[in-house]
Amino acid sequence: NIIMLSPLEQFQVIPVIPLRFGAIDLSITNVTIIMGVMLFIVVLFTQALKSKDGTYKIIPNSWQIVVESIYKLILSLVTDNIQSKEAQRFFPLVFTVFFGILIINLTGLVPYSFTLTSHLIVTFAVSLSVFIGINIICARKHGMKMFSLFLPPGTSIGLAFLLVPIEFISYIFKPISLSIRLFANMMAGHTLLKVIAGFAFALVTASGGLFIVHLVPLLILIPLFGLELGVALIQSFVFSVLISIYLNDALNLH
Repeated sequence: NIIMLSPLEQFQVIPVIPLRFGAIDLSITNVTIIMGVMLFIVVLFTQALKSKDGTYKIIPNSWQIVVESIYKLILSLVTDNIQSKEAQRFFPLVFTVFFGILIINLTGLVPYSFTLTSHLIVTFAVSLSVFIGINIICARKHGMKMFSLFLPPGTSIGLAFLLVPIEFISYIFKPISLSIRLFANMMAGHTLLKVIAGFAFALVTASGGLFIVHLVPLLILIPLFGLELGVALIQSFVFSVLISIYLNDALNLH
């Protein structure tokens, strides 16, 4: 039975339609299907917000209020953390990252779905892409002065030999820590839910009074699911906050 599988089975990438051309693998997997479904949901959602003439409603409906609230939240996040007149230029980047990670996290909470952010390669690819972009922005604005990121102002020459390697290593580890934080939280939460659900199913199939005991882990699943929902929201927000802080450092240096 699929419920009795290992808790880590839910993270496997399974080919649905194998497509191989020599060494090139273009198979359609469960990840491909989930990404297609998420894209369809986002497009359907954005279209549902519009009126018949293709514009957004002056008097917003419930869904439009939710989107506008998220919009204001991320705009406030960007302007508060990026101390620059150019802060609003980077709002589309931060909003897209936040909304994308949020949709992925929430989709992963649907039973028998797939959580893309539970794979380190996915979170690292997003983190590294954003990190490279931030470095390009910093280099274009400051040129060679961007290397002052590794040397705090007022540092003596003797202390610089110690601080520069430390600052450089901590700087390089930014995308790694960013990706591991998101990956670890999502994977741990989903694994815990699957373990408790599997334990409840094992009690259901047991004989005697153990059948009644299965209600205990099922009741525990309810607050845990709420907690996991909160983690999905918080991790999307934290990811966006850290990106904004990195952008602020790139624009203003030390």
